[in-house]
Amino acid sequence: MSTVHFVFGTVLALLVPLVAMPANAQEGPIKPFKDELFSRMTVLQSSDGGAHEVIDYQEMRDINGRDREPERRVKDEYVSLGVRRDQQNETLNLAGRRLDVTRVGQAEDAAFTVIFIHGRGGDRRLGVNDYTFGGNFNRLKNLATGNGGTYYSPSVTSFDDKGVADIAALIRYASDQSSGRPVILACASMGGFICQGISRDKQAVRYLKGVALLGGPPDPGLPKSALAKRRLPIYFAHGGNDSVYRSEDQEAVYRKLKAARYPTRFTLFATGSHGTPIRMVDWRKVLNFLLTSR
Repeated sequence: MSTVHFVFGTVLALLVPLVAMPANAQEGPIKPFKDELFSRMTVLQSSDGGAHEVIDYQEMRDINGRDREPERRVKDEYVSLGVRRDQQNETLNLAGRRLDVTRVGQAEDAAFTVIFIHGRGGDRRLGVNDYTFGGNFNRLKNLATGNGGTYYSPSVTSFDDKGVADIAALIRYASDQSSGRPVILACASMGGFICQGISRDKQAVRYLKGVALLGGPPDPGLPKSALAKRRLPIYFAHGGNDSVYRSEDQEAVYRKLKAARYPTRFTLFATGSHGTPIRMVDWRKVLNFLLTSR
């Protein structure tokens, strides 16, 4: 975040009463799940008709106050572990490609599918860990299964063309298993390079409903990609103080899309770091936007 942007947000927070996130921000087919813990964030600044929001983020509250062991184990009230009954490790054979995944939810006829792509150093375990990242993955799992959906957390072995091909095959597989119902791809951090590759794959984007980019690398070519030509909705979430990928660079991509009246949203967590979007993004809001936007 630029100094001017940060100072403006700070002054706004001091001079103007904080505005609670409006109830209609959650409208869509995904039913509430622990919204009182995950969705009641404070909007410091809203623009573009609500599409661009700056969210109040405070490390002492949102990490130390939320976790029993900071960054290792969230407090018990943030998780519901019954969803583990629907969780299974699998190795899929996708057109001759073997891919390790964890699936949460039914294997067939899902109402929708969410695929989460981890960053460098991760594997399929990261996206199904109930206690890390403030319990946000546990909520995502419960939101998916509680609404008839299925969630996949694959192990990405490389962030190059091979990794892109693996995920393209998984997208096609998920679409086939659900008889063509919506498939959403969410990429975090370096996993954003997988989303970039998928966005250029004319075949893969045919099976997608939307994309979420969480603290990922900026992609100046995204507005001209095969994904953008299909006008698939894109949700950006970024930390204002991300030292790996600058928020200003990612916001520039959003601005270019928004100028073309593209279906997109951008959530900036003021003072947040590189991992903040994974911890703080409101998955219900993301899913409802991607599932209902046209």
